[in-house]
Amino acid sequence: MTPRTRSRTSPVPAIAVFCSGQGTNLQAILDAIRMKRLRARVGLVLSDRLGAKSLERARRAGAEARYVNPKDYASREAYEQALIALCDAQDVRLICLAGFMRMLSPFFVHHYPHRILNIHPALLPAFPGGHAVRDALAWGAKVTGVTVHFVDEEMDHGPIIVQAAVEIDGGESEASLLTKLHGVEYQLYPKAIQLVLDGRVRVDDRRVIYRTAAHP
Repeated sequence: MTPRTRSRTSPVPAIAVFCSGQGTNLQAILDAIRMKRLRARVGLVLSDRLGAKSLERARRAGAEARYVNPKDYASREAYEQALIALCDAQDVRLICLAGFMRMLSPFFVHHYPHRILNIHPALLPAFPGGHAVRDALAWGAKVTGVTVHFVDEEMDHGPIIVQAAVEIDGGESEASLLTKLHGVEYQLYPKAIQLVLDGRVRVDDRRVIYRTAAHP
């Protein structure tokens, strides 16, 4: 009698998505999972704003949705300890920032080395900060784009995982350029998340090096 073959299927890794607002990149992640373009599950959606639409999106998708008010904690470290406890309770493999408008402290970043991702609407290191689209237009740039990078102790600074360029047309408005950038973001972020979950990247100082096959 042939012995039964054990399943080699590994558990689907959990990710957390931190949002402060609409959560459109969260929705793109949820859609990519539903369409099997991203092998992951959203174990936690966390917001620092009570009325964030991202929380509603999470609940509709059946994901754990938590609002954590920073004002309820005596210090920044105490607040971040609460975030860590929520992530660890869900066995989160990666934390994905998607419009999370708070800087994470070195204390938090060091707890998850090379396990926090951020998406930014510019080709970093150009146009960091919260007004990247407006700044690119004001500078007269002909090309901007989208960057997914690991988070470090500085704003929009960590090692770059993937980038995609977007041309700026003559007479482009902030709204029209943002729409173009969003279309790229929604495709690029799930791909970058999958690369990291699959062990397809390693970090050498500031350089992200791609592996040809997944490593444990």
